[in-house]
Amino acid sequence: MAFQPIVDARDESIFGYEALVRSMDGGSAADVIAQVHPEQLYRFDQTCRVKAIETASRLGLRERLSINFFPNAVYEPATCIRLTLSAAQACGFPTEKLIFETTEAEQMRDRLHITRIFRDYRARGFLTAIDDFGAGYAGLTLLADFQPDLLKLDMALIRGIDTDPVRQAIVRGVVDIGTSVGSTVLAEGVETVAEYQFLRSLGIALYQGYLFGKPQLEALGSVDASLWEHLRLPATASE
Repeated sequence: MAFQPIVDARDESIFGYEALVRSMDGGSAADVIAQVHPEQLYRFDQTCRVKAIETASRLGLRERLSINFFPNAVYEPATCIRLTLSAAQACGFPTEKLIFETTEAEQMRDRLHITRIFRDYRARGFLTAIDDFGAGYAGLTLLADFQPDLLKLDMALIRGIDTDPVRQAIVRGVVDIGTSVGSTVLAEGVETVAEYQFLRSLGIALYQGYLFGKPQLEALGSVDASLWEHLRLPATASE
């Protein structure tokens, strides 16, 4: 597993880490998932959850841990979560620190099914998140059915947002919607100071992206204090 930091700009702290599966030779999550046959999806989903918790616990993670799940692999929430809970208990990892996120870009066979999964997870005290919001099949319809704790903006909306009025308008609208329905917006894929400073001007507090740290194999990266000092300064044209 690789781990990428999620930061909170309000107090310049680490909010949590997202666990990302990697191949033995360092291949991306997409490379790994492409090799998973449909009949193996449930076992793969369960294995990744356990591996993420076990590795995070071994590395001494004390912040939140965000784990991706495949809604089409979950047939019954209460049954499918048992192995996850057992792994957390065995490792001494507090379940209230877990975030479960699923990507909006994955076509969902049954929207009501994922809503039921999310509601079950929330009832158990987990945080919930929709990843890649604005890029996929479900969009606002899924948000109308269930309001997750976190809306993770798709990085395609973030790229170059400091100079793109259309992206600015879209993201501003999503922030307004998130505030109205009680979901916190997280900007994912932030790479430049200028992108960050524009997004911060919209009131977004949570960030993830190469600006703050790349995913690190079997390690929990930190954010250097000098970066935060730099981010407090006005952006320059070169940034």
